[in-house]
Amino acid sequence: MTTRRGFLGTVSAVGAATLLMETQAATGASAATGAASATDEKAARDAIRNVNAGMRANYASLKSELTKHLSPVVVVQNNAVGGRFTLIDKGVQVETVDPVPEYFELAKSIAHVPLGVYSVIAAYLSDKVPNIANSERIDPHDLDMVAFKPAGDTGWITPLTGFRSTLATARTKLPTANLPADLAASSDKILTEAIKFIDTAVGAKSFDMVAFNQFAATVYPSIRVNMTAAATAQITGIEALMKRWRARIGEQAWSDLYVMVLSIWTTAELNQASIIIRRTMNQAKVNTHLIDLPTAETPADPIGVALENLARIVQDNVAAEMVFNAALDVADALKGKEDLLSKEILQQIGGTAPAHTASFGAAAAGTCPITGRTATA
Repeated sequence: MTTRRGFLGTVSAVGAATLLMETQAATGASAATGAASATDEKAARDAIRNVNAGMRANYASLKSELTKHLSPVVVVQNNAVGGRFTLIDKGVQVETVDPVPEYFELAKSIAHVPLGVYSVIAAYLSDKVPNIANSERIDPHDLDMVAFKPAGDTGWITPLTGFRSTLATARTKLPTANLPADLAASSDKILTEAIKFIDTAVGAKSFDMVAFNQFAATVYPSIRVNMTAAATAQITGIEALMKRWRARIGEQAWSDLYVMVLSIWTTAELNQASIIIRRTMNQAKVNTHLIDLPTAETPADPIGVALENLARIVQDNVAAEMVFNAALDVADALKGKEDLLSKEILQQIGGTAPAHTASFGAAAAGTCPITGRTATA
């Protein structure tokens, strides 16, 4: 006999089962729809990414072909002997020259003596900023990282003694190096004072930054003499080479000359080769055709790196005017070092661009492009 309770229970059970099956069906359909939707979305996004991939492939192809047509170009590799210069004309490497007289390298070699001593002792310095002139310019955190050896460690004695031997040999041989008299005298002073500092430190088995600072200050006037000699050698050698190459390829071609100067990042500002070369170029184009290319380290293929970057610059110069001819500020960004999104980002975050470094003209007049300070004698 079916009771009301039993009947209602049966009905409820059937209803629950029906509801469960309907829910499972709906869930399955939803999951299938969701899976399909996710697959479609990924496919759509991949298709969008393929647009950029295609652009990059076409861009790279153009750049690869363009490198064969870049002309005329001078590639400058900064090195220890004043620079290696390569002339490329009509896609052919015409000549590679180290044009700077040898005494450039010799003058700088001796001028680097204090840096050589510092490089040995730096890790053994006290990690406290000493009471020396302009000590506020030393970043305490930087000093703490450089002075990583424990107090009392005398591991510096052996390498510093070895460097002393190198200095002593150079001082002994100096009179027969046939250097100009003022360069020979300044070099002797630097070597003599460095040996004296080393002997005192090794004898006492200790040193401090104050003593090193005094040594460096003593030899600085002599370092200036060496710097003057090196600068004269570099100017003379580079200008003579550029004059010869200018006559070789002719005035019309020279007026369109591109110069790519490769340097380590730390010497990219007011690079010495760039300063000299710009005077020999077409002054109407020098600001766009003399290109300083800082690198993290000297590339294995400097000519290839220079031409690859120049090809990018040249094709972007034309692309900027063709693609963004309705927005000249964006065109200028593509033609220069500015990222195309930089202004948009600055606008959205309410920021302003950092001040640009001073122009070459201001820097050449004696103003440091980084600090804005005027050089003093």
